[in-house]
Amino acid sequence: MNISLLFFFFFLNAIVCDRTNYVNPIIRRDVPDPTIIKGDNGYYYLYATGEGIYRSLNLVNWEYVRQVFEGKPRPSFVDVSSYWAPCITKQGNLYVLYFALSVWGGGDTAGIGVATASSPEGPFDIQNGNGKLFQSGEVGVHNSIDPYYIEENGVKYIIWGSFFGIYGIELNSDGLTVKNIKNKFQLAGTYFEAAYMYKRGGYYYLFASIGSCCEGDNSTYQTVVGRATSFFGPFYSKNGGRMLDNSYDVLLSGNNNFVGPGHNARIVEDRGGRTWMAYHAYIRGQSQIGRTACIDEVLWTGDGWPYFNGGSPSTNTQQGPDV
Repeated sequence: MNISLLFFFFFLNAIVCDRTNYVNPIIRRDVPDPTIIKGDNGYYYLYATGEGIYRSLNLVNWEYVRQVFEGKPRPSFVDVSSYWAPCITKQGNLYVLYFALSVWGGGDTAGIGVATASSPEGPFDIQNGNGKLFQSGEVGVHNSIDPYYIEENGVKYIIWGSFFGIYGIELNSDGLTVKNIKNKFQLAGTYFEAAYMYKRGGYYYLFASIGSCCEGDNSTYQTVVGRATSFFGPFYSKNGGRMLDNSYDVLLSGNNNFVGPGHNARIVEDRGGRTWMAYHAYIRGQSQIGRTACIDEVLWTGDGWPYFNGGSPSTNTQQGPDV
């Protein structure tokens, strides 16, 4: 085999298997409630509570880009300094960002907002005048935070809720307004927040978080799941209990290194078909840093249930996604 051919096969192998090793956390700063999307330029973008935007080529090494509303008007339907729990989407030629505005304990006035940009790096423009999609009192759900956007059969929906039920509602085709504020539907009970739905192999998986998110080493946050054969549920745990009745299966719990793993981003599938989930967690004994960003591979049983090795955040060197 000549040198040119050897070089070709070496280059091809480098392209086919480009997996960067990592150790959690992948972002060692306060980036709670992560959401991830891949931009048209090849970068992955991560948004978090606090309004920061980060980017990465490999889902492992991240760099800060800017604040979401940098140099632009901020949403004003609740008077707070930054949003919570964003969800980034691509709809047509626009990047559409959903987020929650609330004061701590302000479940009566909490609400979901929306903003758009032509680039995932922003800055984003608020929509509907003051950025509002809806508030708790308008939709009849206390503590209306933690939005997640999903499409089903060409119809756009927002899923949301925090310890007062997980609900969904249909959006208009522009994705920027609610079709009928009265037509919400319930997916899960009152133990859950930060819901995310994922379709795989004929099942709809409803991921969520339970427990206390934000108490440092005393946090009890866990990531849980149930599944259904219909987008509208009912969602069941492995033992047949309904999530509507607050049944669930635990996916991620804390360990000696991390506390309170939860509020996961959407699952990303790499070129090898592996599935990866980002989420936040405190570093045990270093909670002053805040809720850092972690990532781990989602594995699947033969009968289609997701799980993580050890049921907790990885603590040693891992081989990252093949992107």
